Order: sequence, then structure tokens, then C-alpha cells
Amino acid sequence: MLKLQKKSWSNMKILFCLSALVAVSFAVDSKHSPAKVQVYSRMPAEYGYENILICYVSDFHPPDISIQLLKNGEEISNANQTDLAFEQNWHFHLTKTVAFKPISGEQYICMVTHGNTTNNYVWNPNM
Repeated sequence: MLKLQKKSWSNMKILFCLSALVAVSFAVDSKHSPAKVQVYSRMPAEYGYENILICYVSDFHPPDISIQLLKNGEEISNANQTDLAFEQNWHFHLTKTVAFKPISGEQYICMVTHGNTTNNYVWNPNM
């Protein structure tokens, strides 16, 4: 009988731990935080000169996100993206960059799809 009680107690502990894990999982998954997006260049913008276009996406949850850098509506193929990283509060961040030479009249966009929502963020050269 003592062995049965120990086994029963062990099963109860396992069941409790699994229940707590599921509850925490649902609590984390239910929090949806829209992405904060910054689009900028590494150096002050000058038409005709090499620069780096940067799209920094932060404070989003869940981590299902897609980032594209576009030039005049077409995806720039040689862009680099950092690995997905997260903060202590389980909000994530990513950075996507590409070398570019801005030309007057061209438009550069960071297109972010988070969940079912897609938003475009235009690079403003401030010239």
C-alpha cells in the first residue's frame, strides 16, 4: 500500500507540473504585441554613395514574422538578417540590412508581416 501511495503522489506531481507548464504556455502565447519598426541608414543619406539600409524590428510577440527590404516594390535579394532574439519579457527583435546606393526618385521600404498583418515602412533620406 505504501508503494501505491508513493507512485500516486509521484503521478500527481507530474500532472501538476504539466498543468502549470500548459497554463504558462497559453499565457505567453495569448499575448500579441505588434512590432515596432525603425528604418534608417548607417550613414547620413547622400544620393549616389554606398550606404547600408537597416530595418530594426522589435518588441513583437509571437515570433511569427517576415521582413523584406524592397527597392521600388521589388525585393532586394542580397539582404542579411540577424537571428531571432528575445528579451526577458519574451518580446522578440530582428534586424535586416543590405548595402545600397540611394538614387533620387527611388523608394526603399521595409515590409513587415507579423501574423496576418503586413505593414510597409518607408526609408526617409531626410535630404
